[in-house]
Amino acid sequence: MRCGMKRLAILALAITASCGSASAQSSDKKYGPGVTDQEIKLGQTAAYSGPVSTGAAIGRGALAYFEKVNREKGGVNGRKIKLISLDDAYSPPKAYEQTRKLVEEDGVLAIAGSVGSPTGIAAQAYLNKAGVPQLFQISGNRKFNDPKNSPWSTAFFIPNFVEGQIFGKLILKSRPNAKIAVLHPQDELGREYLAGLRSGLGDKADTMIVKVATYESSSPTIDSQVAQLSSSGADLFFNAAVGKFAAQSIRAARSMGWNARMIVPSISNSVATIIRPAGVENAKGLIGAQWQKDPTDPEWSNDKDVKDYLEFARTYLPGADLADLAYATGYMVGNLMEEILRRCGDDLTRESVLKQATNLKGISLELGLPGITYENSPEDHNLIRNLRIVEFDGVKWAPFAARIGN
Repeated sequence: MRCGMKRLAILALAITASCGSASAQSSDKKYGPGVTDQEIKLGQTAAYSGPVSTGAAIGRGALAYFEKVNREKGGVNGRKIKLISLDDAYSPPKAYEQTRKLVEEDGVLAIAGSVGSPTGIAAQAYLNKAGVPQLFQISGNRKFNDPKNSPWSTAFFIPNFVEGQIFGKLILKSRPNAKIAVLHPQDELGREYLAGLRSGLGDKADTMIVKVATYESSSPTIDSQVAQLSSSGADLFFNAAVGKFAAQSIRAARSMGWNARMIVPSISNSVATIIRPAGVENAKGLIGAQWQKDPTDPEWSNDKDVKDYLEFARTYLPGADLADLAYATGYMVGNLMEEILRRCGDDLTRESVLKQATNLKGISLELGLPGITYENSPEDHNLIRNLRIVEFDGVKWAPFAARIGN
């Protein structure tokens, strides 16, 4: 009898210890909204309709990436990733409403890789007040690198101001007597590019910039703006137009016989959505910038990252035009978010996600260019640190030669 009682006591102790261990394991898991043992919900808005719907490929690239992760890896740390990507039509009011829906109705853990500067700015104050991570906004606006006032926001692109500054310094060094015409959208993105260009030119900005023209994203064409710039006497065209307007302006400048040397920033280097619609002959000699590999460029034909991406696209993006780098951008955002969630482990609160997303040091991004630095900190949320200057040779982007000259 005593033997039986002893066995029962030992069994009771074992059960108690087991329950205590299970309880400890359970308590190690910290979940924010949108997280269960099986799933992590993320949100995003992009322009699937409207004047700059070319950005929809970023959303589709990210969705396809997480489909791959879920199917081939079972998700991240055993949890499937559900990305809810909604159309904002590149309208700031609509982006705000769709973001609220993602947070308040869909209950997402974080917003990741939403597309656009004005749309992201429209949702920024709301997300920061609510304590929801606004991660890797597809934007180069400096407002997404303001940890003091907007600690929950980060951007994916190099700041537009910094890129404009890089080109300003390059122009100053290579063509100190250039007469510059500038075209940009009438929004935050355009104003940042212009401010950076002026900063790079320094004291000579007022004399070197002879004409600035702007356009609204609702405009059907920008031929009249290009005509104004072409008649200004400028011999260098800093063209910060976006999407279809970049292609229109390149084509219009050449059709008007304006043969000024032309510069476009990194947001307008897509062969599929900018160069081909503009006409490859019209784009020959164009100067641009890169921070990611172009999967269609023969330079990378034997690169492992590119081979993996092309295999991924065959399965998860059938029929996509891979010369459109927006798909690759969405893929890279997905890759980055996978790494952040992996680092979070079972601490999947919004605070933990933000901590991991703002402590990236020397990371290697799939499809990232060699020599380009990707890192940030809680004090500096900027991720992409430098650029490669390139020139379009009539077929592909090639390393830029010595100077901006004819």
